[in-house]
Amino acid sequence: MGQPTPASPSSSAADWWRSAVIYQVYVRSFADGDGDGTGDLAGVRARLPHLAELGVDALWFTPWYLSPMKDGGYDVADYRMIDPAFGTLAEAEKLIAEALHLGIRTIVDIVPNHVSDQHPWFRTALAGGPERELFHFRPGRGAGGELPPNDWRSEFGGPAWTRVADGSWYLHLFAPEQPDLNWAHPAVRREHEDVLRFWMERGVAGVRIDSAALLAKDPRLPDFVQGRDPHPYVDRDELHDVYRSWRAVADEYGTVFVGEVWLPDTERFARYLRPDELHTAFNFSFMTCPWDAGRLRRSIDETLAEHAPVGAPATWVLCNHDVTRTVTRYGRRDTGFDFATKAFGIPSDPELGTRRARAAALLSLALPGAVYVYQGEELGLPEAEIPPDRIQDPMHFRSGGTDPGRDGCRVPLPWTAGAPHAGFGGEPWLPQPEDWAAYAADRQARDPESMLRLYREAIRLRPVFGDGPLTWLPAPGGVLAFGRADALCLVNLSGTPVTLPARARLLLASGPLDAEGRLPEDTAVWLRA
Repeated sequence: MGQPTPASPSSSAADWWRSAVIYQVYVRSFADGDGDGTGDLAGVRARLPHLAELGVDALWFTPWYLSPMKDGGYDVADYRMIDPAFGTLAEAEKLIAEALHLGIRTIVDIVPNHVSDQHPWFRTALAGGPERELFHFRPGRGAGGELPPNDWRSEFGGPAWTRVADGSWYLHLFAPEQPDLNWAHPAVRREHEDVLRFWMERGVAGVRIDSAALLAKDPRLPDFVQGRDPHPYVDRDELHDVYRSWRAVADEYGTVFVGEVWLPDTERFARYLRPDELHTAFNFSFMTCPWDAGRLRRSIDETLAEHAPVGAPATWVLCNHDVTRTVTRYGRRDTGFDFATKAFGIPSDPELGTRRARAAALLSLALPGAVYVYQGEELGLPEAEIPPDRIQDPMHFRSGGTDPGRDGCRVPLPWTAGAPHAGFGGEPWLPQPEDWAAYAADRQARDPESMLRLYREAIRLRPVFGDGPLTWLPAPGGVLAFGRADALCLVNLSGTPVTLPARARLLLASGPLDAEGRLPEDTAVWLRA
């Protein structure tokens, strides 16, 4: 199948990704088209008008492949099949084409570090086949091999090793149902390049790479020693050869990459963005930054500085499927709070959080680079508290119940205020809060002051900032003020109202100005200089 031609002239530029607004779709919770309580591709296709009216340039789909769903689809059993709960491959092809007809590109999610324990390779490996070489199987330590081969810990808690019937152990940096692949084996590399081609042939415009810095492992599999360089499984040098090979494939199709790269070392981070590797990578510093002017400015400056040497655009993210929703995070008054922490047990003021989230939306959309919007952020959804007996996230169970998990940001979306289940479809796979109808898209579409209308207008006006760099402007303490092209963005985090620049024309405000025309606390404006 050949690559479709974009229908919209404005979406045909080769560098569209450098300044795109990209909407993250967590399919299972977006919209249910067949009434079984699980979101699906039919639901997404029916809601494409919502996304087109929102004005986004692309959709990033979290994994929609065949999966036992032990980790929300990030345990892939077959990359060339759509999970039946979501639909079929033919429906995915239709969705890609229909979105493109509306000027919206598609980005798919690839999970190269691991597969599902139901993947044919692993099932054969468990039976003693040669596929064992495609994973990390090792004998255990101790007199009878009863101890794991090393002391590595799973990202989800507990040991990173599980013992099988013949007494050997296999490595899984995440859940036991997600065995790590051996990227030193050429068959693993060939398979993933074939998978990339499979989806690029179907017209996808981009690929998001999950856990992009974890693939390569020290072949000795040594115990972990804090501070040892190189790390035994994070950001190893041999990874870059993998991504150079991938880039050659992407360049054949004009496809782009965005990597999930969590690294504190900015120089090491930038290496992934060299011209022959990944096009972009997620910026987690900005997303996890508290609502504090000094720390936000420092995050913005550091982000732009680390991208500059390789000429890569920055990305700006307020929320995704793994972190507490923005409204709830920003509703917490302790600015020292770690934003990766889950919502349970930490008080949050929804009115304060909504006001700040509206201002943060204007801030992020005014910055140079690409912006990712997680589904439901345009509706101002807060984090939902999931009853303990309904939690499904393996992080919760692997932690012994101390971590509430990520389900609170994955609750199915409200579409229609007066419909059962707020118009999502059948009874949702995760329970919606009782007040979810108040956030319904149809209700917000009629309200000129709603979060949805703010996002629509901000995305429509965003081109006024042009493609140029950011210039910080003099401003009172606690105020972020910068210009790009002939537009200005001001965000007031100071605690007192701020007078706007004289002769500047107001384009958009995240909330009302005060009676004297000043910018209140926790409010942002866009101005024409």
